[in-house]
Order: sequence, then C-alpha cells, then structure tokens
Amino acid sequence: MRKAIPPILMIVGAGLLGYVASQYSRMANSQKQLEAEWQRQAAQVLSPSVAPIREVLTRIVIPKIKLDAIVVEGDSRKQLLAGPGHLVETAAPGESGNAVITAHRDTFFRRIYELSSGDEIKVLRNGRTFHYQVTGKKIVKPEDVSVLQPAPDARLTLITCYPTYYIGPAPERLVVFSRLVE
Repeated sequence: MRKAIPPILMIVGAGLLGYVASQYSRMANSQKQLEAEWQRQAAQVLSPSVAPIREVLTRIVIPKIKLDAIVVEGDSRKQLLAGPGHLVETAAPGESGNAVITAHRDTFFRRIYELSSGDEIKVLRNGRTFHYQVTGKKIVKPEDVSVLQPAPDARLTLITCYPTYYIGPAPERLVVFSRLVE
C-alpha cells in the first residue's frame, strides 16, 4: 500500500495542474474573443454606419499592477472565468453612482492588494476614457454589502476575495475604492 501512495499522489497532482491549466487557457481564450469584440466596437465608435452595438464592453487598465482586461457584464462563476465582472445592478463605469467590478483573487485581481491611495485606474467604455484615483481600501466580511451602496458621485469599487493567497473559500473580501477625476 505504501508503494502505491506516491504514484497516486503524482497522478492527482498532475490532474490538478491540468485542471488549473485548462481554466487559465479558457480565461485567455475568452479575453481574446472579448478583445476582438472590443476592437469591433472601437471601430464602430469611429464609424457609426457599422451594425449597432449589442452590449457595450468596458476595459479596465491599472498600470501599477499591469492589469489590462475586458470586463464582462455579471458576476456568475462562468462570467468571472471570462474576465472581471461588472455587477449589473450598480452604475455603469463612468456614470454617476457606484460602479462595482469584481474578479477572482487568483486571476485578474491577483494583485489589487498592491493598490494604494492616489493610484490610477483607467476605464475605457464606448469611445471614452475615464480616469479614477484610488481613495482607499478595506477588508470586509462577505455579507457586508454596504460597499455596493449607490453613491451621489462617480465611483469605482473593485472587490475580490481575501486573503489573496488563501487556499479554499476565502473568509473575507478586499475592497478597493476610487473616485472619478476630471
């Protein structure tokens, strides 16, 4: 029995690595498809005679952590495998209110814990670029939905699980707050 344990563990380990690799590959393919649609939409903003846009895509760029990703609408498990997800019940990025974007801590938002006050977040949407400035961050319990509350001004809230390098379901959420700057 003892001789069987190492090969079994190696098979299980290889299976887990294969699963993770397939998930990252799927995520990369989804972003490539979204990038192609992003380019199509950018062309349409320049030439309105092209077929109308069904769903306006949003791109988030955070230079400090080298993040550049297309945002999907929604926050289901499947949607978050494709990209960061905009919570549809919150304001659209660039508009008045609290726009909330969430992503997995081990994919797109792996490094948002590095953000600090004053850091820049760019949101590109419908031919416009919106510049946000980080105002702070905090750690909350998953049931604390106060960070989703509407706001009178244009804000962007980023949320991911915390601790970022936790194995298994994380017990808390890391929330990064920012405001639109003119």
